[in-house]
Amino acid sequence: MEDEACKVHGLHSESIKRAKQLMLDDRSYADMAETFSALADSNRVKIIYSLISGELCVCDIAEVTGISESAVSQHLRILRTLRLVKVRKAGRMAFYSLDDDHIETLVNICLEHIQHS
Repeated sequence: MEDEACKVHGLHSESIKRAKQLMLDDRSYADMAETFSALADSNRVKIIYSLISGELCVCDIAEVTGISESAVSQHLRILRTLRLVKVRKAGRMAFYSLDDDHIETLVNICLEHIQHS
């Protein structure tokens, strides 16, 4: 491990400068980590993936994903809090959909990445 330590610091000053200019505020990193943490659960990813085709109610999501309705509801609560999904009420029914196109893009890029390997 000792061989891996930098012997000279700041050698690539232009690269360091470019990388520092691209750095975000700490809140942005925390928000990204929270999003990826939500997607670290395979059942939540299944729910997100099922909503790519369009909005579904809890019982439909449960049927599509093979997850119990109560578990789907719990996962949807987390996904809603993180603005990954949104809800539309129609009378007593609640229909869920992806919050925006970025969520589908994120999932599709991840899928491309794992299929590329």
